Amino acid sequence: MKNVTDRTSNPFGLRPPFDRTPDGERAAVFGYGDANADFHVIGDHPGVHGGKRTGVPFTETDAGIAVQNVFRETGFVAGAEDEPDCDDLYYSYLHMCCLPNGHEPTSREYDDLERYFDAELRAINAHILLPVGETAIDHVLRTYTTQRRRFDRDLDVAGLHASEIRGRGFLVVPIRTPDEWESDDRETIVSTVESILERDYRQTKGVATLVG
Repeated sequence: MKNVTDRTSNPFGLRPPFDRTPDGERAAVFGYGDANADFHVIGDHPGVHGGKRTGVPFTETDAGIAVQNVFRETGFVAGAEDEPDCDDLYYSYLHMCCLPNGHEPTSREYDDLERYFDAELRAINAHILLPVGETAIDHVLRTYTTQRRRFDRDLDVAGLHASEIRGRGFLVVPIRTPDEWESDDRETIVSTVESILERDYRQTKGVATLVG
């Protein structure tokens, strides 16, 4: 049974390689939650999924709170909205650094942070990866599965939402960003997560069992 660390926020002491925020503002929104988790929720960056004020991923914004509430309903999250208690769940972003309001990370900036994201993902060593939104879904499919070539160049994120894709040591469950959810998208991802919980999803890393 793994026991990585009991620290909740930035459990591995990552330090962002650059800071483009004004003086006195938060430089980055680090990974947060149960570092021994089996479920790892992966967002895009703080400007999309929140945390520039709280320092916690998936807070503040409507999209972030909508994701958080999915995992409240499925039993992973309790406590305050801005500082939730996570059990068997870890949150992080592809691009942890905060940018001025209205700015999006460049391709170079995503690349600069990729090694930090990858190191943390492998340290968490979760069984289920749940990327949120097209950028995170595309990255996870390209990097942690051999399945990306099965899909069109432009991902059908609506079609992939709440599906189960076998990866290299992971089960990947894409989540459409809540800003684009349609009438039954929330219920669909809740149902998928509940279904995974009802079966034996665990595996020995490096050995093809549930996930190839």
